[in-house]
Amino acid sequence: MATVRAGAAHHPDVTLAAPARSFVDWIVARDDVLPGTGNVTGRAALVRDAAGGDQDAFERLVRHSGDHLLGIARKILRDPDAAEDALQQAVIHAWRDLPRLRDPDRFDAWLSKLLVSACYQEARRNRRFAARVDHLAAEPRQDDDAEAMADRERIEQAFLVLSPAHRAVVVLHHYAGLPLAEVAAITGVAPGTARSRLHYALRTLRAALEAADRPQVEEIR
Repeated sequence: MATVRAGAAHHPDVTLAAPARSFVDWIVARDDVLPGTGNVTGRAALVRDAAGGDQDAFERLVRHSGDHLLGIARKILRDPDAAEDALQQAVIHAWRDLPRLRDPDRFDAWLSKLLVSACYQEARRNRRFAARVDHLAAEPRQDDDAEAMADRERIEQAFLVLSPAHRAVVVLHHYAGLPLAEVAAITGVAPGTARSRLHYALRTLRAALEAADRPQVEEIR
């Protein structure tokens, strides 16, 4: 079977069969992209200053990646309120523990790891796996809008089948564009475990979406 790289520019360590790649592209396109992180000059110096107690430097670091981190948390938890709580906890822990970070260049990965851990804690504490789904108050005015909303609803329900740990691997790899080795480090598992979780998650998503598309047959009594 012919294979293509899974987003070769971002995922050099994973090879997917073409149909699987197409499926992943479809999921990502309809579940919204994550906001970018932008650029901060003198980032390593900011990290060192923040570690020394400079609150302004810390706020600059967090502000530059805040929307991106919140997007990751929302995709993992599928609940805006829980995502905000998780991000807040991650930021609190980052400010407290930043002096222990030895390599300033690892700040982003380190903060992402704190965020994922906070997402897991938030999911366990509140058990909000059946997250709220925001609906538009008005009816869609075009057929394309209705189809897009239906796609979004199917994806939402499919993601809720997965555990937060499996969602995290999908989000970090396919939405945040991180290689699996980095995903494994952030989620605190071995690279082989991260790979297994990714394949299981994609297989489960596909099965859930296919099941949702099957026509329902009423029981005849």
